[in-house]
Amino acid sequence: MKIKGEPEGDKTVAILKNTNFYNGTIEATVSGQPLANAGEKAREFVGIAFRAASDASKMEVFYVRPTNGRANDQLRRNYSSQYISIPGYPWEKLRKETPGEYEAYVDLVPAEWTGIKIVVKDETARLYVNDASQPTLIVNDLK
Repeated sequence: MKIKGEPEGDKTVAILKNTNFYNGTIEATVSGQPLANAGEKAREFVGIAFRAASDASKMEVFYVRPTNGRANDQLRRNYSSQYISIPGYPWEKLRKETPGEYEAYVDLVPAEWTGIKIVVKDETARLYVNDASQPTLIVNDLK
């Protein structure tokens, strides 16, 4: 399923049918890297959407950006994990209105498997990466 406003031709979201998730834990192992022919500025985004509408018109999302994890630019490193909420809270809006609140550094390497765990309870969600005992990113006001 394609998210509105995203690049044409990309299959960006898969929605699990017949699920009813509100509170709970989601765990997955993900991997991402830019395409072999991508330019040096190419980035990849690998994430998990939850509380998603069946047509992908609404969803909460945590994602990681493995090419940012070990970048030589500290500001880029700080954007290695992020939260967004579709439709009203894309990363641009969250970064502009609340800098640093919905993104955080995490050590990542492109093309390596990364463990992701999301724990959701009411209006709070915590993102854990690679079996960490402490969350990488905490969102206390899911949108």
